[in-house]
Amino acid sequence: MLNPSLDLLPNGQRVRVARLGSGPPLVLLHGYPDNLQIWCDLAPRLAHRFETIALDWPGLGRSDPWPGGATPSHMADRLAAILDAWQIGSVTLVAMDMGGQPALVFAARHPERTRRLVVMNSLVMWDQKTSWEIDVLRRYGWNRFLLRRFPRLVFARAVRTSLPSGVRLPPDLRRDLWESFRQESVRNCVARMCAGYQGTLPHLPEIYARINCPTLLLWAESDRHFPPAHAEWLHRLIPGSYYEMVPGAGHWMAWSRAEEVADRILAFEATTR
Repeated sequence: MLNPSLDLLPNGQRVRVARLGSGPPLVLLHGYPDNLQIWCDLAPRLAHRFETIALDWPGLGRSDPWPGGATPSHMADRLAAILDAWQIGSVTLVAMDMGGQPALVFAARHPERTRRLVVMNSLVMWDQKTSWEIDVLRRYGWNRFLLRRFPRLVFARAVRTSLPSGVRLPPDLRRDLWESFRQESVRNCVARMCAGYQGTLPHLPEIYARINCPTLLLWAESDRHFPPAHAEWLHRLIPGSYYEMVPGAGHWMAWSRAEEVADRILAFEATTR
């Protein structure tokens, strides 16, 4: 498990963050229902090359919620504000799930600040197939109802479908993720993000096409939620992007296949240095 702390930003908001290693900064951006601890096995494997920074998104995990919207553009703006507060000029971003879209928007808007971009297992194409669980949560009103009334069921289903058959989270990791997700404020933020992302997704491809930093689309072959077709479309949209599939991996491969994921990220970094 990572050993995070709460960092008070100049705007008065607190962000939970874990920092490891030294070198050029690399920021890890999680999705839901997870938090920064989903990177607990991957982050140490990158720390010998990077200053590896894992944070809880504002409003998620144990970071304070911020006012305003919850679209990928809003989240990208919050990422920029956090990096400014930490005096980080340029950065490598590694993102998955609902962290992927803000990372893509940030890279398109701030090419001078994005050294490299790695996106894994995200809903990036609005008209591509997703799991039935994601289909339900993309429907306006349903997401808020389910997240408010059945949080334990939603959490358990997300954990089960994000890992390969027979693989279980360690008790301490599962406990940390659940203690975050069980907070009503966190689930409200997730519901707002679901609605904000859904309304924005059709307009994102034109933004993706403006990305010009070295980009790796690293996808799980057996992701039940966002099949590789998402990566294939994104690969065609982003000029010069790299696309790699991790055979047999599931949605949370950043934890369950951390060694292989780290090796691929480090190889990508070496190739594009």
